[in-house]
Amino acid sequence: MRFTLPTYTPPDFSSEALADAPNAGIAVVERDTVAPEGYHATSIFPEYFKVGGRWLLAARSRMDCVAVLGGDGEQGAGRSPALIEIREFRRLRAGDRVILGRTEDGSEGVLVHPYGFAKLESRRDDAFAFRQGRSRESSFSLDYDRLYELLRHEREHGSIAWVLGPASSFDADSREALAGLIRKGYANSLLAGNALATHDLEGSYRGTALGQNIYTQELQPNGHYNHIDTINMARRWGSIPAFIKGEGIREGILHACVERGVNVVLTGSIRDDGPLPGVIADVYEGQDAMRAELSRATTVIAMATALHTIASGNMTPCYHVLPDGAVRPVFFYVVDISEFTANKLADRGSLSAKSIITNVQDFVVNLNKNLD
Repeated sequence: MRFTLPTYTPPDFSSEALADAPNAGIAVVERDTVAPEGYHATSIFPEYFKVGGRWLLAARSRMDCVAVLGGDGEQGAGRSPALIEIREFRRLRAGDRVILGRTEDGSEGVLVHPYGFAKLESRRDDAFAFRQGRSRESSFSLDYDRLYELLRHEREHGSIAWVLGPASSFDADSREALAGLIRKGYANSLLAGNALATHDLEGSYRGTALGQNIYTQELQPNGHYNHIDTINMARRWGSIPAFIKGEGIREGILHACVERGVNVVLTGSIRDDGPLPGVIADVYEGQDAMRAELSRATTVIAMATALHTIASGNMTPCYHVLPDGAVRPVFFYVVDISEFTANKLADRGSLSAKSIITNVQDFVVNLNKNLD
């Protein structure tokens, strides 16, 4: 099948309700990090704010933030055009102008538009049907076929972000398949924790993951030292790229990222060993780094990590504004053997979030074999 991006249909601003809607209320922040009463909290959907009689779309959004009016907010010679910035509460500063409004239908100058990419589907009159949810019993053949075509399109026209848990690196074939996808150009960024990088590098450095042979799963003598030895040696070299070069590593996920220049964001955890050099220890610095990558992503694939998946989902809008002003969807895939984890993000409300319930090793091997 040939892939085509869904067409975005903006709201009908000529309708009486929207044309006659008032400008959005605005209040000034009085104290750093504290929003004024009645602030509007953002979602992952396209949101429009009426300012100076014009409906403005927030170009980059995320869940549970506030809309700040930038520019002069007025028309006329010598004035900068109004624009909408989406900011976390922690980034608010005294003097910022925050959009107000708790309704989302345009009646207060705030319009949330969740159906811009929706397709008209054939009507079903039967109230009962089997397997309407996404579970181990679901058929995912069509999802795979669509994903192959989507990734081929994104390699040329978009930006692909992978969000990986450590299980992605525990198997020889899955590591090889992920590295293969990266080398073929199907990755622009990789977001993970210390564990994914540690065990991938352990596999390259010692041939194990948590002390087990990366292929046979046999425990190695003193194997429980291997991941700590890997971290220690990487810290001696000073960086992951220096470690890879200095120790002559020639395979693995991180090696492929370094080889291809893929942006890698590793964020820390309270339980981390080491950690590896380059792992961001400050939680908000890590959030900023993740959001910077996710704001550029047009397809996100999150595998085998509940916390990183949920965090990424909350920071990823379901749309992306292109340089020419066109609006396109952001696709979000959640892959996990656990139905709860996989469906958690599908239930966050995104029209483009898809869950695939499967073993992540089988998933990436399948992807790599079918993407040439």
